[in-house]
This record gives sequence, structure tokens and C-alpha cells, in this order.
Amino acid sequence: MKGGTLQINWHDTKPVLTLDFHPPSGLLATGGNDHDIKLWAVMVVKESKKGPTTTYKNSLSYHSSAVNVLRFSPSGEHLASGADGGELVIWKLHSADDIPCWKVLKTLLFHRKDVMDLQWSPDGGSVHQILDGHLHYVQGVAWDPLGQFVASLSSDRTCRIYVNKPQAKVKSHEKLNYVCQHVVSKSEPQRQDDAKAQLPKAYLFHDDTLTSFFRRLAWSPDGSFLLVPAGIYKLSSKSEAVNTAYIFARKDLSRGASGPVVAVRFCPIMFHLRGSNTAGSFKLPYRIVFAVATLSSLYVYDTESSTPVAILAGLHYAAVTDIAWSPDARYLAASSRDGFCTLLEFENEELGSPISTTGEREPMVLAKSTDSSKPAKKRITPVAIV
Repeated sequence: MKGGTLQINWHDTKPVLTLDFHPPSGLLATGGNDHDIKLWAVMVVKESKKGPTTTYKNSLSYHSSAVNVLRFSPSGEHLASGADGGELVIWKLHSADDIPCWKVLKTLLFHRKDVMDLQWSPDGGSVHQILDGHLHYVQGVAWDPLGQFVASLSSDRTCRIYVNKPQAKVKSHEKLNYVCQHVVSKSEPQRQDDAKAQLPKAYLFHDDTLTSFFRRLAWSPDGSFLLVPAGIYKLSSKSEAVNTAYIFARKDLSRGASGPVVAVRFCPIMFHLRGSNTAGSFKLPYRIVFAVATLSSLYVYDTESSTPVAILAGLHYAAVTDIAWSPDARYLAASSRDGFCTLLEFENEELGSPISTTGEREPMVLAKSTDSSKPAKKRITPVAIV
């Protein structure tokens, strides 16, 4: 692995709040406090040990306030961007004289508060940003890749799981109707062996004093678990709280984060098991790699072991705001409020041997074959993953 923080003028020295990779081309898009979206080509200088760099390609200017989140659709044909004041813009990719260009397709102004996070549906046909049910800002939203659930996280210290209960079809299209099925807010602390009294339930998540506007949660690529940031966890009623992330229905790990977890992002490619470590908490027939960003550090984990694949600290002078993987899993990028971005490169199957996307995508088939007609009650177990 090589790379680092690129000292270039990303957004006129203003905070970079979000970033994402374009699936087909690998272009990196960033959004910031300068109200613009900028597109960058990622390049590697041969025989250089300094890591990848970027070249400015184009700017998308339309927003009248800070761009808090942007995400490409799975096909790469559309880009959704959300900003302060509730502004949500859908961009469409066009080709003029064989030169790709992005044009505004639709503008949505139905939110009364800032758009802090958004997520495309697995088929790329819808984009979601939930507000109903939460008492404060929704700071993170994630769409289940199997199409059944939507999860959201808010500064009201709740994670809400919504299930799709379709209504009658309108013009041959099924109308989406997501209803809150489960609210995760508190849990009982672990009891000591000699404890007999009922212990009070403790909050799982940071309150609105967390020094980040973002709580970007994510589903694993196969839909088997949900990873939720901004967690706090106490081993007992007398112990100090540690920063953590939570995983639905997974075993416990033991290490605490050096700062609050603000974003998680899964690698788009799954890998073969290495067979080098059997102590992992994820008993899967393949490896899933994911990145975890705290306010000041970046961690890379896989599901085969309980220790990080990589730990990077001291990259930025201000809070990390977002993270993204390139479609080929070669690059991992992070944005920060200090006005800079970090770009890391993984070389020569450093992350492992990829599972072929042609004929060997068995994990996705297995996940889709589960019975989804009866949504199960989700149990969340505190997991300190970094």
C-alpha cells in the first residue's frame, strides 16, 4: 500500500465534505464548501514510490450551498448530490462529440433541512434520504443491496430500520413505501459475574455533541450485515465509554477507536479466504473488506480476522468527512474538512485474490435466496471494530 494526502487545491482550500468514484471510468468526484462538484482523473506515475495522484478534469456548478454528499448510481449513468438547505440534484451523463459531460436532469427541493447523506437503490432506479421518524438531522442512510431494507442514523441517537411494504402499482410501477420496523437506541450493558441488580440501558450512539455532521453507515455487499458508525460502548456501568461501530447480529471484538467513527464504506469486490486466521468474528465463505473512518484516522478491516489490515493516523489536520473505494478496489480515498483528500493505492492483490464476477459470484446468489417475506427482528451486538 502506498499513497497519502495530496497537497493540491481541491476546493479553493475550503473543506471537502464528500467524494465518490464513478463506477465505469474510475473518475473521482468531490464536493465541498465552495458549492461545486469537481471531477478528477486518478493516475499512477510508473516507477514512482509516492503513490497515485490526480488531475483536474471538470467542475459541475449548480448548487448554491455546501455539497454535503454525492453518490453515483450503480450503472454510472446518474449522479445524485445533496446540499445545505434541502437541495437534491440528479445529474445525467451525456456524450457530446465523444466527450462525456454531466447535465442537471432534475432538482428536488422537498427537504426543509440540509441533505447530509443519500443512497441509490440497488437497481439505480431510486435515491433515498429518510427524514420521517427522527427528531434531529438524519446524518446517514444506507440501502440494503437485496432491496428489502433501508437503514438510517441520526443525531437523536437512534438507528432506524425501514422495510418496504409496496403499495398499489401506479402506471405499472410499484410505489415504494418504506415503514419503520425497528428502532435501535439503547442496550443493556454487560453484567459482571457477581451483579444481580438490573442495570439501566445505555445509549449506543453519540448525541448531537459529536463534532461531525456525518454518520455514514453501510450494508455489506452481500447484504449479510449492517455496519453502523458513531457508536459508544461501555463494558460495564463503571467503565469508561469507548468509541466503536456496531454490527447487526455479529460477535464482539475488543478494541476501541481512537476517535468517534463517522463513516464506513465497503470494498465493492469480495475476495477468496486466505486461511491464515480463524479467529475472525465473521464466519463467511469469502472475505469482505471495509474501511472505517474516525475523526482523525482511517482503518481497513476484513471479515476473516479481528485485527486491522491497515491503520493510518495523522493524515489530516481536521475531521475526516467521507471515504470511497474505486470500482476495481485499487484505490481508497478520504476527504477532510482541512480542504485536502487522501488517496491510497493497493498493489498486486494486496487485499487478496478477488472472486470472479463471471460465474463465481456465489455469495450474492446465496444471500438472495434467503426468505425475505418475513423480516426478522434485528439484534444488534456492540462490536468495537477499530
